[in-house]
Amino acid sequence: MERRVLPSSISGAKSLAHGEQVEGPRAVLLLGNEMEDFFENAAVALHLVANDGTILRANRAELDLLGYSAEEYVGRNIREFHADAAAIDDILNCLSRHEQLQHYRARLRAKDGSIRWVEITSNVRSAGGRFLNTRCVTLDVTNKVEAEELLREQEQRLALTYHSAGVGIVEADAEGRLLRVNGHLCRLLGCTQEDLVGRSIFDRTFPSDVEADRTKYRQQVAGEIKSYTIEKRFVRKDGSLFWAVVTSSSVYDGIGRFHYAVRVQHDITERKEIEATLAQRAEEQAALHQLTEMLQHAHTREDVYEAALDAIQRGLRCQRASILLLEGGVMKFAARRGLSDAYRSAVEGHSPWSAADHDPQPICMRDVEHAELPSNLRDAIRTEGIGAVCFIPIIEGGRLLGKFMAYFDELHECSAEEIEVARTIARQLGFGIERVRAQNATQRLAAIVESSHDAIVSKDLNGIVSTWNRGAERLFGYTAAEMVGKPITTIIPKDRQHEEPLILGRIRNGELVDHFETVRRRKDGTLIDISLTISPVRDASGRIVGASKIARDITDKRIAEAKIEDSERKLKDLLAAIPAAIYTTDRDGKITYFNEAAMQLAGRTPVIGTDEWCVTWKLYWPDGTPLPHDQCPMAISLREGRPVRGYEAVAERPDGTRVPFIPYPTPMRDAAGNITGAINMLVDVSERRQAETQQRILLDELNHRVKNNMMMLKSLLSVAARTSKSSEARTVLDEASKRVAAMAAAQRVLYDTPDAINFGAGPFLGAVCETARQMFPPAVQLICEADPIQLPNDIAMPLALTINELLINAIKYGLPGNGHGTVRVSIRQNGRAISLVVEDEGPGFELSSVRSSSSGLRLVEGLVRQIGGNFEVSRHPSRSTVTFCQMPQEIGLATESSDA
Repeated sequence: MERRVLPSSISGAKSLAHGEQVEGPRAVLLLGNEMEDFFENAAVALHLVANDGTILRANRAELDLLGYSAEEYVGRNIREFHADAAAIDDILNCLSRHEQLQHYRARLRAKDGSIRWVEITSNVRSAGGRFLNTRCVTLDVTNKVEAEELLREQEQRLALTYHSAGVGIVEADAEGRLLRVNGHLCRLLGCTQEDLVGRSIFDRTFPSDVEADRTKYRQQVAGEIKSYTIEKRFVRKDGSLFWAVVTSSSVYDGIGRFHYAVRVQHDITERKEIEATLAQRAEEQAALHQLTEMLQHAHTREDVYEAALDAIQRGLRCQRASILLLEGGVMKFAARRGLSDAYRSAVEGHSPWSAADHDPQPICMRDVEHAELPSNLRDAIRTEGIGAVCFIPIIEGGRLLGKFMAYFDELHECSAEEIEVARTIARQLGFGIERVRAQNATQRLAAIVESSHDAIVSKDLNGIVSTWNRGAERLFGYTAAEMVGKPITTIIPKDRQHEEPLILGRIRNGELVDHFETVRRRKDGTLIDISLTISPVRDASGRIVGASKIARDITDKRIAEAKIEDSERKLKDLLAAIPAAIYTTDRDGKITYFNEAAMQLAGRTPVIGTDEWCVTWKLYWPDGTPLPHDQCPMAISLREGRPVRGYEAVAERPDGTRVPFIPYPTPMRDAAGNITGAINMLVDVSERRQAETQQRILLDELNHRVKNNMMMLKSLLSVAARTSKSSEARTVLDEASKRVAAMAAAQRVLYDTPDAINFGAGPFLGAVCETARQMFPPAVQLICEADPIQLPNDIAMPLALTINELLINAIKYGLPGNGHGTVRVSIRQNGRAISLVVEDEGPGFELSSVRSSSSGLRLVEGLVRQIGGNFEVSRHPSRSTVTFCQMPQEIGLATESSDA
């Protein structure tokens, strides 16, 4: 490193080593050596930097600070060792302006990769105003920075802890002004720190709680108490309230005087709500207990209503209440409190539920003014001064009896607990209403029994008659005086005497004897057919003490049944005489009847009540795939409740022979329209199948010859087109060849399909498009798509020619100039409508403007009319659409198996 000579101004310095006075050149030399030693061995880092940032010199302390050798450090640019480019640029800019730096903090990068924080003090050495170099003192302050950072982090953590504490914390001066508040208190009050600091600690206190807190705070400031705890309510910024327990503690200055108060506030709203809820639950339980007690002593409906209204108002803390019951499907007031006659007239008959509703639920309207109600009902409620209302259904035995209503003068949100109390009141009310109704019903029942046309008799377990109504007198001819106390065997014929012990035995076992048909003897000795229903009679403890018997004259029924049996016998004779296979099933598909022809077709004897859906052993589709019995036409007919026609199946007999047949299942219904079963006729079509097979052979031969003739005609046209010298003739012959090719492709599909009268849209479109593709430029992409639908054979040729003409038009006018492009062809079904669409990438055309000049489009229009369709063209995109409605001429069972 270059050693620089110090200026002569230091010639008068003293020797640091010996303290002697040295003058002249020797003094300069000595001082230079001392300064060299001072620079090199100074305890602080020193370095010199040129005006371009090159390090000219650095002492050992500087090198040790960063861990570099002199060769690695001196001569390099100081920027390389600074971690922050902006900082070193700022330092050099300041020094270039001859500004002094004092304790400029920066970060240096040590050799080991660590970062050292330093404070740089530097000034510029210049000569004649020319920048020579900087003189820099570098102090390592890494530990100091880390300590400052740790202290700052601790302060931030403390502040964060203060503001994030789960309790509200404030500091207040002697006047009660808020000096500081934490974040939790701000969140509790819904305010910002700016809203609160400087305000009084009593500003957000509920007015009635202020005085108690203010009194305690004055005592605290005066030093009478060091701290206190108080529960009070706060008003949030949005006006809502919350409860808090406030602990206020004093902080004193150095001489023991009150300095400020720290007030910690815990939110106890939940605890207060629980306490209030417990008190409310206790009041609700008291109301329910009182209701239960009063209902036990209620003898009239009015008693029940009064007890219920008391419970509603007490348990739900509502101001008014009413009870409405269903009468003839209309809600009518049964009892009310605090409601005007005008209100009753306006709302009577309104109900949110109908009698048919299953499990109706309570409805609570917290704000009636904004509820969705009819205008007349809302006006009546507004006039009555009702703020909120609850509709509570009264249910007994799963049946809607009515409702009670609780009215609140102010807005009210019913809690889940209140709704459950309301449900309990409704259950008790329903029970009370039904109990009183049952008492009245018992009285009415006695009158009904006495006036019933049927004979209603009761007896004890020994068969002694206890009661005998007027219906029994009319039916058997004995008066009540003649039969009460006498054995019931009096009216039982001698040959039926054994029935009574059996009946009494079943009654003692608690069994019901239902619709037991027998014969009894009248007083005049004549016999009568009757149907008996006998039920056990129990006492209050549930012990069987007798029997109740209802007897009904069934003489007319017997006569009607005899007629029905005779009619059924005649029907079976008729079905047996029909030469076709016929059988019937019940509504579940179990075989109930079959004739001889059905046995012969099935080759077996069906099992009544066991065989299901069909009398056959095994079933197959016409194509030979198995047909499960529960998917056969008879099963479909019963499930869907409709006759099934136009299907065909194959039955396999147990001996392996197969019989093709056509079924004709038809549901049978009763007078109410309910399905009771079905009847099916199976028509053997073996002979027809043989005829169809022969016809198919002939048709295949015909199709084969037609196809060969078309291919020969196409070849002839192609040869004629190639050899013709007239360009116009070649064009005509070429177009004719393409049309014949399209017809040949269609004919090939008809020839290959197994169906004699229909063809599949997919194979058909593929064949026609593949034939056309062979005559297109190789760069054209042709995309063909078709729904899996069947079309009748008679539209195949017109449809093939139409597709061919539209493809030729698309290739001529719908491709870009480079001969590349895509043409899309599709056949889609939408309901009964079928659409043929040809779409290209060209500009499109207006049909009316080109119709006269295009023989191909005129041909398309003629072909479309032939199939009864409609032809349209559109632009953007260029699209030609043919819409027609041609369904298959016959839909066999095999093609519909997935739907069946």
